[in-house]
Amino acid sequence: MVRKKNTPVKKHTDTVQPQEKQKQSEPASVTFAFGKANYRLLLIGLAFIVVGFLLMIGGGSDDPNVFSDRIFSFRRMTLAPILILAGYVIEIFAIMKKAQD
Repeated sequence: MVRKKNTPVKKHTDTVQPQEKQKQSEPASVTFAFGKANYRLLLIGLAFIVVGFLLMIGGGSDDPNVFSDRIFSFRRMTLAPILILAGYVIEIFAIMKKAQD
């Protein structure tokens, strides 16, 4: 495209509209990422995790020269890890759940 000598060049300028100023009399509304149900689920998940770890405690021998089979009980090998995993699943669900308005 050829431009004539005396023709002014049009410059493209974006005009930014000024944002509407908030009234100073209105307080800014604060919204939280989590709702009441989210916090409740977080505490329930934390309780599951803590109970799971508490169930794993113990089962050792008082004498280091004697082996104790109590560490292989159902409570320590099966129930406690299931509770801990369930607690983590509840925690993830509590974080991902959308808060109710």
